Amino acid sequence: MSNDALGCVVLSGASSGIGRAIAQHLLSTGWNVLGLDIAAPAIEHSAYRHETLDLTDRAAVETLLQSVDAQAFVHAAGILRVGKLGQLDIQGGEQMWQLHVQAAAVMGNALLPRMIHNKRGRLVFIGSRVSQGFPGRGQYAATKSALVAMAKSWAAEVASMGVTVNVVSPAATETSMLNDPQRAGSQPRLPPIGRLIQPQEVADLVAYLLSPSASAITGQEITICGGSSLHH
Repeated sequence: MSNDALGCVVLSGASSGIGRAIAQHLLSTGWNVLGLDIAAPAIEHSAYRHETLDLTDRAAVETLLQSVDAQAFVHAAGILRVGKLGQLDIQGGEQMWQLHVQAAAVMGNALLPRMIHNKRGRLVFIGSRVSQGFPGRGQYAATKSALVAMAKSWAAEVASMGVTVNVVSPAATETSMLNDPQRAGSQPRLPPIGRLIQPQEVADLVAYLLSPSASAITGQEITICGGSSLHH
């Protein structure tokens, strides 16, 4: 990696959707990006390094990150499995938990101690507005709600140590996940603004939360919902 002006950000889910938009935005503003994804790299840039791996493989992730000195960590990797009561996808629920929550814990456990030591660090989880509850997505909502609880707990631990921990929770976002056959019968609701959230809008907020200007923001879930939460 060639650019060390802002340091290194570890970004999961960097090959598609919101993760890819975040990677492109951060690269354009001077970050080095270490992208982690089970898919092949989708970005070519002198300050981008890609590692293709299964984020639920704890040993592989810990081995990779043991020598990484990152100034930021963004967990954007995710999948969606849907199912109503009586038709729950139990295996899919386990996969979501392992990827959304357990992988976040493994990576955070590896990266945050160095941030604490350096008294400088940013962590952002990509959550979902669905964490507040949504018919047919109880298992998905549970994992995203767990991310909020974990972020708030970690934020309380490191608030005095120069490290912030936050969650960005978008409503339905225009990514390939919307066309995933796994979500058949559970289509997104269009926000009151009349359009889907754009990945770049999520990336803009994440970039701000990684910046020095956001040093007083921690332990927060920030929702990008296009007005969907106005009546809650």
